[in-house]
Amino acid sequence: MGLHIKYRQSNLTFRYPFTISKGTKTHQPALLVELQFNSIRGYGEAPAIAYYNIPVEKMISDIESKKRFIEQFSFTHPDRYWHYLHHLFPGNPFLVAALDIAAWDIYGKLQQQPLYRIWNTDIAAAPLTDYTIGIDTIEKMIAKMQENPWPVYKIKLGTKEDIPIMEALRKNSGAAFRVDANAGWGLQEALEILPVLKDLGVELVEQPLAKDDWDGMKILYEKSPLPLIADESCVSEDDVQKCRGFFHGINIKLTKCSGITPALRMIKEARSAGMKIMLGCMNESTIGSAAIVHLAPQVDYLDADGPLLLQEDTASGLQYDHGKVTPSSYPGLGITTTAF
Repeated sequence: MGLHIKYRQSNLTFRYPFTISKGTKTHQPALLVELQFNSIRGYGEAPAIAYYNIPVEKMISDIESKKRFIEQFSFTHPDRYWHYLHHLFPGNPFLVAALDIAAWDIYGKLQQQPLYRIWNTDIAAAPLTDYTIGIDTIEKMIAKMQENPWPVYKIKLGTKEDIPIMEALRKNSGAAFRVDANAGWGLQEALEILPVLKDLGVELVEQPLAKDDWDGMKILYEKSPLPLIADESCVSEDDVQKCRGFFHGINIKLTKCSGITPALRMIKEARSAGMKIMLGCMNESTIGSAAIVHLAPQVDYLDADGPLLLQEDTASGLQYDHGKVTPSSYPGLGITTTAF
């Protein structure tokens, strides 16, 4: 028997307007998918991110144009299905990611094991997830921290007030800080701010320069007092080796790299290259976040706070406890959803 697909768009509201150096949004649009194989249902999610130019409408259009091909595949293992989908939708890694996550959910249920056990990992070994503080007035950023006590914060920067922001936040918290500039700095600006961030106890910096500023990154990599993690510069598997010698680590996001299947290969490749690994979110609800959390024991840093940033959710099955995020022990993703 083949597969049967259902899908729908979600548009969940953020708890606070979410601002990064690229802009502000109040809602997170995403595609939710359900794949059914025999009597087993698997779920996946792909948020739409404006600067990658793949809206939910594009994902839905691609499903409708090739729905018969999505469903006619003889399912045995997610690896095979991913390769099939990768060739079916070469220009839509977001859609492939949603379908790949759903396929892994099915596979875990067929094996009657949660995914982290299928990969022979111990969920207790997963790093703590950070909690993201978006760009805002200093007073509001401090208030967000105080309303959400957490052991690790990711601070969004890329403004003219970056140093005053960080100094004020540090005065109000002894937590670990990570900084994400979202490509918001120039080289000279980064060279000036990185030593200050180190003195303020910042742990690492994500994507300081424009994604294609490799000349600048080479200089920054050699001079930086802090680990530099590629985000926008590391989209897919092909980018892992490109980042070697320019960044100290990579941020793997399931949606942009096209799912769990390539993420597993990227983890292995980055480890072989001696690079640090972060798993990042793109404001997924619990469906997409569960996939990230199951992979978490294999990486160094975790950014899986999507459900905490949203007023609503699409599923249950993740437990957050002061940075520690734990999936249920049920098979597959271990989630329960009423989205379909």
